[in-house]
Amino acid sequence: MSNKVKWAVLGSGGIAQRRTIPEGIIPAANAKLISVYDVNAKVNAEVASAFGVKAAGSIDELLMSDIDAVYIATPANLHCEQVIKCAKAKKYILCEKPLGMTIKETQKMITACKKAKVQLGTAFMMRFHSQHQAALQMIEAGKIGKPVYARAQLSCWYPLIKGAWRQNPKQGGGGSLMDMGGHCIDLLEMFFGLVKAVSCFIRSGVHRYKSEDSAVAMLQFKNGALATVDTFFCIPDNSSKNVLELYGSKGSIVAKGTIGQGQAGEMAAFLDGDTKGYEAQQARQQTDGIQIIPPPVNMYKAEIEEFSQAIIDKRLAANNAQIGIQSQKVLAACYESAKKGKRIKIIA
Repeated sequence: MSNKVKWAVLGSGGIAQRRTIPEGIIPAANAKLISVYDVNAKVNAEVASAFGVKAAGSIDELLMSDIDAVYIATPANLHCEQVIKCAKAKKYILCEKPLGMTIKETQKMITACKKAKVQLGTAFMMRFHSQHQAALQMIEAGKIGKPVYARAQLSCWYPLIKGAWRQNPKQGGGGSLMDMGGHCIDLLEMFFGLVKAVSCFIRSGVHRYKSEDSAVAMLQFKNGALATVDTFFCIPDNSSKNVLELYGSKGSIVAKGTIGQGQAGEMAAFLDGDTKGYEAQQARQQTDGIQIIPPPVNMYKAEIEEFSQAIIDKRLAANNAQIGIQSQKVLAACYESAKKGKRIKIIA
């Protein structure tokens, strides 16, 4: 293989058109866009024209292009069938989350890719945010001590839109928890390790569609730490600050606005070092903490370059299928918990 992976996009409208193609594939040093396909022929033609690539008329035509890899950004209920089809064509696949509608579907996808000897990746781009990576390095270096508690929030205003697949659980698998909570849970597992049990509440409190517009999940990690994830489709965009809070026995890392689609937000660390004795007055110093401002990185470009380089180097990508099926297991447990009203352990 050359030093550039030749890509096709399946589902060229939506996030692919807005973000992944212009910010990810096009500027990536080790990637080249060859062809695109979408069921909306008009949109597909516009995307192809905008980026000077071939507009395929079908998935079969797309797979017959001179390509190495496919980025899939279609509704979740189509992922399983499309991933298996791409795998049979011997194409590497980076698929948007959730990988499948169920754990069983996701396992089928992974099995098909292993059989075809192609790698399947999960598009959790927020892992690549430079401030998230900086926070991870601090946690791994023991700067905040033993992990104790975390919170991740991602909300937006998402009113009823005719044909919006994320508002139909039969197409998207769920609502705010599946769509946005998946990102939050994945980030917290990157920071604190795997979740072992959950307790969750969901409801449709404002909008009149079938998927939930409100969700709060409580997580227990294998290392004993706890966390909450709150994610809503019914809070105005500017009202939700998309906070990320990571607490440990020696300090904390607190961010606002880093969780999202852009390279934005602010982050600070509040570190106390070695544990002190008990202070009855519990005085708090009014400081801004240590500002964490690494050079910005475009998350979409980073995820494409990582997966492309893994293909070139014939190694496992950081954004691999295992993080995708783990996410599927935690989310499935969350929905089961909400339905049964009890704590649910994660399937090993």
